[in-house]
Amino acid sequence: MSLDSDIPPLILEQIPQDINNSVNTITKKKTFFMALLPMVLLANQEISQERREIQQILARHQARAKEAGDRERIRIIAKRYGLRGRPLTDHRARKQLLQRVDTIPPALVLAQAANESAWGTSRFAQMGNNLFGEWTFKPGTGLVPAGRPAGETYEVRVFASIYQSIRSYMNNLNRNGAYRKLRRIRAELRKMDKPVTGAALCKGLIHYSQRGEEYIEEITAMIRQNNLEQINLAKLRQPEEELSTNIGTTGSGLFSTRNRLIGHAPASR
Repeated sequence: MSLDSDIPPLILEQIPQDINNSVNTITKKKTFFMALLPMVLLANQEISQERREIQQILARHQARAKEAGDRERIRIIAKRYGLRGRPLTDHRARKQLLQRVDTIPPALVLAQAANESAWGTSRFAQMGNNLFGEWTFKPGTGLVPAGRPAGETYEVRVFASIYQSIRSYMNNLNRNGAYRKLRRIRAELRKMDKPVTGAALCKGLIHYSQRGEEYIEEITAMIRQNNLEQINLAKLRQPEEELSTNIGTTGSGLFSTRNRLIGHAPASR
């Protein structure tokens, strides 16, 4: 799969129920990836904006040019990413905050979404907009999985939109202690000025699934077989300042979605 032009910022409200009606597997995969990609890029753009804001605040603090509201803004972002400590005065907290507030390669997001949601056909994707199998422990708020062991209370989370599912997944990788290794790998790649790839961050997913290394190998294979690393270079077509007021939406069926999305992406080479 390759991209020769910027991606239009179209938002899919939910996974089409007729996604299995694709003419062939290649079209089905392309539809799935291209339907999700604009939302993945938008989510990463929001994270990038937060990261830049943090860096600007830290730079002002170091230069003793603090502005009103800097401390409160840092506190809000740190809380969102589950970080305790004071980044403005604590070097360790500052380092951890920058490790957490960072983007996730689209290749990894798309591969995990396809794997966890069975290409958008799972009950949790169709009924709960949940692409990544995220759980909740608040009884009655999610979907009860078939075969849940007796005595267990977890449910699969329900999201108001696909975009919320993507943002929650990214937040999970960026703040959950189970993915500390993923964040360290990403930070080290940044430090060495090397590309942050999906395959590289896969190594930090050992705790994402009970299948451990087998799961990592499966996601890595999906990235490779679908040439997803190329998507990491994709960009939204419109400038940042226009996105909040000019985001398009797709139809609810697969074919209306395909007409608006697949037409913008060249066939796989």
